[in-house]
Amino acid sequence: MTAAHGTFAPLSVPTYRNIWLASMVANTGSLIQIVGSAWLMAEMSTPDRVALVQTATFLPMALFAILAGAISDMYDRRKVQIASLTVSLVGATLMTLASMLGWMTPSALLGFCFLIGTGAAFFGPAWQSSVGEQVPRHLLPQAVGLNGVSYNVARSLGPAMGGILVAALGATFAFGVNALCFLPILFALSRWKRVVEVSRLPPEGLLRSVHSGLRYIVHMQPVRQAVLRGFLVCFIGSALQALMPLMARDLLGGGAQTYGILLGCFGIGAVSGIFVLQPLRSRFGNELVVRGGCCALGICLALLSLSGQMLLSCMILFVAGISWMVLVTVIGIALQLFVPRWVVGRAVATLHASVALGVALGSYLWGLFTLDFGVATAMQIAAVLLVLSPFLGVVLRIADRNASPEADDSQLAEPDVKLGISGRSGPISIEVQYRIDPDKARDFYNLMREIQRIRNRNGAYDWSLSREIADPWTWSERYRCPTWDDYLRLRGRRTLEETAIQQRANQMHIGIEPIRIRRWLDRPSGSVRWREEVPDRGDTQLVVR
Repeated sequence: MTAAHGTFAPLSVPTYRNIWLASMVANTGSLIQIVGSAWLMAEMSTPDRVALVQTATFLPMALFAILAGAISDMYDRRKVQIASLTVSLVGATLMTLASMLGWMTPSALLGFCFLIGTGAAFFGPAWQSSVGEQVPRHLLPQAVGLNGVSYNVARSLGPAMGGILVAALGATFAFGVNALCFLPILFALSRWKRVVEVSRLPPEGLLRSVHSGLRYIVHMQPVRQAVLRGFLVCFIGSALQALMPLMARDLLGGGAQTYGILLGCFGIGAVSGIFVLQPLRSRFGNELVVRGGCCALGICLALLSLSGQMLLSCMILFVAGISWMVLVTVIGIALQLFVPRWVVGRAVATLHASVALGVALGSYLWGLFTLDFGVATAMQIAAVLLVLSPFLGVVLRIADRNASPEADDSQLAEPDVKLGISGRSGPISIEVQYRIDPDKARDFYNLMREIQRIRNRNGAYDWSLSREIADPWTWSERYRCPTWDDYLRLRGRRTLEETAIQQRANQMHIGIEPIRIRRWLDRPSGSVRWREEVPDRGDTQLVVR
């Protein structure tokens, strides 16, 4: 692999490098805060409350990530990141003041973790989806992997630093350090001269944008499978990080510094995973890598529950860090390589939401298991489930792909519009008529099933395919869009792959007459003149944007 295409090639791009380094500082501060929060909760409350620190941190991502993804696709992603980081900065500052003034309670601690996590929930999708705007397309897989490394480098430093700071100076100081660590990333983003893409159409409404993102995921099988697999794997695997403070205290007999060292070893392993990520993907493919990562993580959990030795536990956590980083990152890479730019923020956000929901629910349930069965038994149950989880690949396979879909920027012929309608007029029905040789009917039918999936995920509904009884050569494809603007958006969301499939269908059309496309305004009462004195808008030509 040449340097121009190597693992660290994206760091040669100044904008990406500056934001990447600053994000590492922010992630380090966040992990210092998590160590301080978890250990402070361990001193104030019960084991289930300790696990709730991770739940409170990740729950906002489960609740808000899809909304955040829609916002990142609708608005300037740089501004979205700045605004969300400001929310986290405010939360970190308030947490520091509350701790300093002695007002901290278990409920207040969870509330501050939730507020900081809310900022992170809105920041994450905008940050991940903006990677494609900072590096060339061929460097996207490496850049996505390096974003994971940014967090895991912080994980190798932050927990150890957090443990030392909490042990030496107290949790309040750790919270203050976290607040300061947000400043470099805010500065780096303020210097990013982002090129704003200007759309010919007005932006979708927020709820409709959320709906269109979810619709795309539902109708795109590889993306749907990655989202569900990410949830299930993280639901089980959350036991390791949720129970690590209790493992440090109960199984190893240590304190905050022990917990920080354990997290640091896990983070060092996660950083090391970047060196094996691409070779493993190239040699074994995404699915086998995820299966192997789950099995390795399960074995590590089982060994940790039996270890009782600090050095041995650190070595096991190093391997666990590699396994966790590789399997989670591979799922994220697979998802981003199957979605076009117009919906990438919402797709990434949905994956973040599923992962966060898995971690949040899993952390809470593993905390309850610990109350009833103890730390070691809970970790052993999670280990068995992880070793069995590769069977999920039978129905939720992580697909392989080397490059993300490229948008088709070619201009289609403008629709012929003689009726006076606006962008909000609708629903719009589209009918496409083909003449197909009966000997090729089966091939055409199979091809149209692919086109059905394309139409559905790009915005159409009520898709149907008909064949004329009196003339078997004639086929009619029909589908609807909510409004005229939605129809124009559907036309503009084409990728080169989707265009190639449509062209294959067009090439099967035979006859002198071209393919006939007819567009209908459903429920056209607004276009009808009800009184003689009302001007008829039927002759008004709509300017198609």
